[in-house]
Amino acid sequence: MKKPNFTWLQVAVHLGGWFPLAALFYDFLTDNLTANPIQAIEQRTGYTALVFLTLSLACTPLAFLGWKEMAQRRKALGVYGFLYAALHVVVFVAVDYGLNLNAILRDVGTKQYILLGTAAFLLLVPLAVTSFNYWMKRLGRNWKRLHRLVYLIVPLVILHFFLARKGNLLTLSGDIVQPLIFSSLVVLLLLLRLGIVKRGLVRVRTRLLSARTPTAG
Repeated sequence: MKKPNFTWLQVAVHLGGWFPLAALFYDFLTDNLTANPIQAIEQRTGYTALVFLTLSLACTPLAFLGWKEMAQRRKALGVYGFLYAALHVVVFVAVDYGLNLNAILRDVGTKQYILLGTAAFLLLVPLAVTSFNYWMKRLGRNWKRLHRLVYLIVPLVILHFFLARKGNLLTLSGDIVQPLIFSSLVVLLLLLRLGIVKRGLVRVRTRLLSARTPTAG
């Protein structure tokens, strides 16, 4: 029997990538996007972008811990993150602001969350453009250096998310539960990439594997 060219994780990633868009389209057609549909679309696409970008950050630690296939799914998760971030920006610029560039530029300078969101998206664009194998070969080692920008982009997106929820950095007020959850998760994922943490995990994994391996005799 011929082995399939796909894995169930691969299928799950792509189904998961398109499901939020399908659900959003269905809610739009059935008039189920709250009293402010534009805001609902902006919030849902932005939130979905953050979820996929965070999942892409989780791939390397999970692969290191033994789930090797996650490393192969990292690019797809990142691309879906960019897709929803792009939709988020398109709705903001074209629908919410009606392509009024003067109003957009005015608010970028006065509203912190728009400034941070703009910066995060502009940094994300070159990562999406160079996500193809052609650019991986063309850029060589510089490709990895460029894609380390994701370590800056995701915290910027979380901060954008926090401030968009009417959060206040000085008093930590506002709707901060979800931003704090994402912040804690991202900090954990970044800590798992540190050399000292990796070496500790290797020792733990080695001991666990040794304990599960039956001794001869």
